[in-house]
Amino acid sequence: MKITGARSEPFTAIRRRALTQAGAALPTSAARVDSKEFLGVPEVEMTPAVKAALTALLAELADLRGEVGRLKARLAEAEDLADRDGLTPLLNRRAFLRELNRVRTFAQRYGSPASLVYFDLDGFKAVNDRYGHAAGDAALRAVAERLTANVRESDVVGRMGGDEFAVVLAQADRQTAEAKARSLADAFEREPLKFGDWTAPIRLSYGVAEITPDAAPEALIAEADSAMFAAKRLRKAG
Repeated sequence: MKITGARSEPFTAIRRRALTQAGAALPTSAARVDSKEFLGVPEVEMTPAVKAALTALLAELADLRGEVGRLKARLAEAEDLADRDGLTPLLNRRAFLRELNRVRTFAQRYGSPASLVYFDLDGFKAVNDRYGHAAGDAALRAVAERLTANVRESDVVGRMGGDEFAVVLAQADRQTAEAKARSLADAFEREPLKFGDWTAPIRLSYGVAEITPDAAPEALIAEADSAMFAAKRLRKAG
C-alpha cells in the first residue's frame, strides 16, 4: 500500500496512521506491550496488513533517500558547469576570483606566499584574421592545455575572457612567480602552437602581482593586468 503524508511528520505519527489505514487496532496506554518489536512496532501488532504497511513505508523512505542523492549529484554537476569557461576546460572569471580569494585568505591566516600571474596572447588577432575564428578557438584551447600542463595541481588556472588568462601560484613569492611566468613565455616562443600545416604566431605577455592579505581579488587582477600591459608596451617599444 502507498503511504502518503507530510514528509515532516514524526515516525510515530506515520506509523499510527499506517496502522489505522491497515485496519489494525492501536494499543492503549494500559495494553500490554510485547518486548519484541520491529521498527518500534510491538510484535503483537504485526498482522500481515501491518507488515505490508511498514514495508511500504520503508520503500517510500528508500525512494526519498535515493531522490535526495540524485538531486545532490545534479546540483554538484550544475555548480561545476557554472564554474567552467565555455570554451576551455579552465575556470571562468567568477570561479577564478573565488579561488583567488580563498588563496588570499589562506595566505593571510598562515603567512604563506602566493602570487598571481596575468597573461595576454600577443598575435592572437592575426590567427583569427588569417585562419578564422575556429582556428582562434583551437588556439585558446591549446594555450589553456599548455598552461595547465606546466603548473602544479595546487595552482589555479583560469580564463579571464577573450585571449587573457591568469594563474595563481601557491607558495610562490614575486621572484618565484616572475621566473615561472618567464619560463612559460619562453616555452611558447621555443615551441609555437601548430595545427596541421600552419603555425600560430602567438607569444605570451605577462604581469605579476604578489598576493597580500590586504589586497582584494579585483585589485590584484588590476595590478597584474597593469604590469602585463606595461611589459607589452616595453616590448613593442624595444
